[in-house]
Amino acid sequence: MDDAVSRVRAFTRYYTGAVGALQEGLLRSPYSLTEARVLFELGRRESVDAIELRRMLDLDAGYLSRMLARFEADKLLTRERSEIDGRRQVIRLTAQGRAAYTELDDASAAEVAQLLDPLTAEDRRELVQAMDTIERILTERPRPQTVVLRPPRAGDLGWVVELHGRLYAEEYGWDATFEALVARIVADFAERRDPFREAGWIAEVDGERVGCVICVRDDDETARLRILLVDPVARGLGVGGRLVEECLRFAKQAGYRRMTLWTNDVLAAARRIYERAGFELEEQSEHRSFGKDLVGQTWSRDL
Repeated sequence: MDDAVSRVRAFTRYYTGAVGALQEGLLRSPYSLTEARVLFELGRRESVDAIELRRMLDLDAGYLSRMLARFEADKLLTRERSEIDGRRQVIRLTAQGRAAYTELDDASAAEVAQLLDPLTAEDRRELVQAMDTIERILTERPRPQTVVLRPPRAGDLGWVVELHGRLYAEEYGWDATFEALVARIVADFAERRDPFREAGWIAEVDGERVGCVICVRDDDETARLRILLVDPVARGLGVGGRLVEECLRFAKQAGYRRMTLWTNDVLAAARRIYERAGFELEEQSEHRSFGKDLVGQTWSRDL
């Protein structure tokens, strides 16, 4: 295993140097390797969903958002709300962005052609076959995705606040007052938690934090589920359902007879999780919060 690791690392070092990936500007352009890759993916499509772009490239959401903002300021792309789902952003290259993409694409093709030019036809076929083999082996073997729930550790609560603030701003356009609300909820939980009747969980997938929830006391017989959230990179793995199930299990063992929660009707994915877990809508009302006109909802169920 150690020999294989060393050989793969050696090849990676060689190849990144051979294709100029270590230069300050890729292909003598003003763009880094990551920026160029984003332009390549945008250039291959008429438009792309921002969340899908993040999943495709496995980039940190904040890092990608800042990069897109720079590209937008440089007039390389436009961002607008999706007509199908107003929570999502649709990204398109402008004419100037298309020109930048074409220049990068042509330069990349020319550089690879220069790399292949000294090779015989047989060497090229062997090289391409080897690359096909590498791609097949690495893509056909699925990456394990083990979901683990654990209590919060040092640093986790700050991450919970950051994740809420960032994702709700990106997906729903909510302002900083929502992040402030989550910060207060988290601070109250950290300072005043009754360890016998209140608890929290962090969800991990393959060792990476991807979700959270807490169970707190509402009154002697009622528990409240709060701050349920799953990072988009882990959605579809059942993480949200696992977190809610754990919250319900704890509340029942802690002696509560009922669980309640407050949410907003725009959070459709969360609402489906609550419905599957047996929660029923009790009441709803319009309100103005987080810079948006919303419909708040109270859901509850017996334990």
